[in-house]
Amino acid sequence: MRRTSLLAVPVAFLLALIPGTASAYPNPGTVTGATTIHDPTMIRTSAGRYLLYGTGGGLGYRTSTDRIAFTAGSDAFTTKPGWWSSYATEAWAPDISYQGGKYLMYYAVSTFGSNKSAIGLATSSTGLPGSWTDQGTVYTSTTSSDYNAIDPNLFVDGDGKWWLSFGSWWTGLKMIQINPSTGKQLSTNTTRYSTASRPTGTKAVEAPYIVKRNGYYYLFASYDTCCAGTGSTYKVKVGRATSVTGPYVDKNGVSLMNNGGTPVLESHGRYIGPGGQSITSDSDGDLIVYHYYDGNDNGTPKLGINLLNWSSGWPVAY
Repeated sequence: MRRTSLLAVPVAFLLALIPGTASAYPNPGTVTGATTIHDPTMIRTSAGRYLLYGTGGGLGYRTSTDRIAFTAGSDAFTTKPGWWSSYATEAWAPDISYQGGKYLMYYAVSTFGSNKSAIGLATSSTGLPGSWTDQGTVYTSTTSSDYNAIDPNLFVDGDGKWWLSFGSWWTGLKMIQINPSTGKQLSTNTTRYSTASRPTGTKAVEAPYIVKRNGYYYLFASYDTCCAGTGSTYKVKVGRATSVTGPYVDKNGVSLMNNGGTPVLESHGRYIGPGGQSITSDSDGDLIVYHYYDGNDNGTPKLGINLLNWSSGWPVAY
């Protein structure tokens, strides 16, 4: 159902897709070529080219002209910034956006299971591999922190304020205010806000992504276990709020600070553990871009793209 006009989709069909059972979740839209990826972030340039970056190395790159056929290119960084070695040798979970005439990419540097982590920032005039200038660290965490500085996402509000969400496990998802002039934390507001957590049971919530639609702020996040191939239990959930800093609640009114979250995507059939999601707007609507593990290909992580419908007040993938 890729590239289908939202107006052409029958309301009854959309209502039928509101998740209730695993069979209600849509298969990913058709993508071909270089589709092996983790934690994808994607943007469409003014010329109509899709730029996609993901976890690994100096941040892996894919590109497409039609949102279907993807080809691989060089990593974002030709040479890895020297400061990375204090945290790890590879970067994770990039977040690309276009602000003020330039491309920004926030990303994390860490090792699996550790919260000795850092969020970095790079800028570019083209968004292409090799063009990125690293701006150093934005925010860090240590082994004594109760949070983890990975999985960054920049949200720019209609009032011009910038916010950076991040987090993984520990005490959950966090947010800080960013100075638009520097891309770093705003010195006049050093509050670290909490937006989602799982105080009982597993602490597994990560990969925040915020958008504003119809007067609400929507916080998407990945829940449960990533990166275990066909044993992954990753899934995408969402909550909404009337303030960017929360409180976020799910469709049933349960706070995201207390294990809440309305399902958006879950495992079904060969499509196992969808997560690491980002949201981007295109000419035919909003897209959720994510990875899943292919049960028909030994659990290889692959790119998933679906459109979102907001007519119910909650995002429904189709």
